[in-house]
Amino acid sequence: MQLLIIGGSDAGISAALRAREVNPNAEVTVLLADDFPNYSICGLPFYLSGETPDWHSLAHRTEFDGITVRRGHRAIRINPSGRTVDVYSDAAGNCSFPYDKLLIGTGAGPVRPRVEGLELFGVFPLHTMRDSFAVHTYLETNKPRRAVIVGAGYIGLEMADALTHRGIEVTIASRTPTVLATVDREFGEIVGAELQRHGVRVAVDVEVHRIERIGDHFRVSGSNDFEEECEMVLIAVGVKPNSTLGVEAGLKAGSKGALLTNRKMESEVPNIYVAGDCGETWHRLLNRYTYLPLGTTAHKQGRTAGENAVGGDRVFAGSLGTQVVKIFDLVIARTGLRHDEALREAFDPFTAESKMNDHKAYYPGASPVTIRVTGDIVTGRLLGAQMLGHWGAEISKRLDIFATALFHEMQVEELSDLDLSYTPPLSSPWDPVQMAGHHWCNTLEENVVESDATAKR
Repeated sequence: MQLLIIGGSDAGISAALRAREVNPNAEVTVLLADDFPNYSICGLPFYLSGETPDWHSLAHRTEFDGITVRRGHRAIRINPSGRTVDVYSDAAGNCSFPYDKLLIGTGAGPVRPRVEGLELFGVFPLHTMRDSFAVHTYLETNKPRRAVIVGAGYIGLEMADALTHRGIEVTIASRTPTVLATVDREFGEIVGAELQRHGVRVAVDVEVHRIERIGDHFRVSGSNDFEEECEMVLIAVGVKPNSTLGVEAGLKAGSKGALLTNRKMESEVPNIYVAGDCGETWHRLLNRYTYLPLGTTAHKQGRTAGENAVGGDRVFAGSLGTQVVKIFDLVIARTGLRHDEALREAFDPFTAESKMNDHKAYYPGASPVTIRVTGDIVTGRLLGAQMLGHWGAEISKRLDIFATALFHEMQVEELSDLDLSYTPPLSSPWDPVQMAGHHWCNTLEENVVESDATAKR
């Protein structure tokens, strides 16, 4: 059995490892276009900030027992009829690799916006290890004093934190009304305030149009009279699936260009699997496919594909879009659907916001946690949650309680029944997650009573 994997990041390596666990006799080969197998792209901001000084430590693993990793081998064509992949490498030139089963795990690439001046030296994307080396060299050699970041998603905000950590003045240009548009506007405004508290200039509702070199610096300009001068520009406006290789081999793609697959990670082309950011994702709550590129999802899809490719029968359980980010001292997390998303998906949502301390107030260091719970009015089912608070308040792990409840289709009121741990320095007898559930139920009941009274009048 020859399993050939195109791509050596989260999905590819997870598939290779699982395939060898299930079938130790399988011949597993990974084709890696660069020289960095299974490196944490999510860790790049911390390498560039200097908090993780050695980029080698970003490797999830350095040993791949029983797995052949072909570094610097770029797949250029898949031949489904002959079960081969044409490959080019600088060392060997053009060559071909056979397969019994093939996994496409080519990931995603950065979106290239329509902005003049992207080709200028000192203007960088940030998506790969090589991108990070180019940025790091520029930071060390050119020592910029000011930087503009185009894009206010996760990477853009983390890089604002990272560059500020290095003493660089940062401006963020966001085309949305608030930064971090994946959470509600009120949370986005709090994140914007946290950025400004640390000296970052935040410009919202801005479409950057032009980057010009003026002597030894850049001028970045856009809509709403936006104009900033700096010595460095980062472009972080999102990603798109690297699906061309699969499409040219006959695989179908969805509305955003991601490759179609079933929940066993099989494509419609026999013997070819798809996993990771190049493919679509089964959304567990919506019961349909969508494009939701996340590293955690890629790991799970890769594990599913690797097992099935060597004879297993695993089904990918689906994603809920659970995400978290730390910006300076603030952590923001979400899972499931926001209120507006639930409305679009034909639910009957009700959202309630509550604020409480992360642990008992009499123990020193208690800090506020803000939680937004969205549930369905008709069924009482939990639909989503958002949390925000200090980075020491266990925001991520508390959000994971909501994610687990969503996974098991729990009602909001059932959060009260969970047997959660308690000690005064860490929580309360009712954890903030449970108190937020109580608040949702009580507020919904009050609204129903008030609506009935209004109707009778």
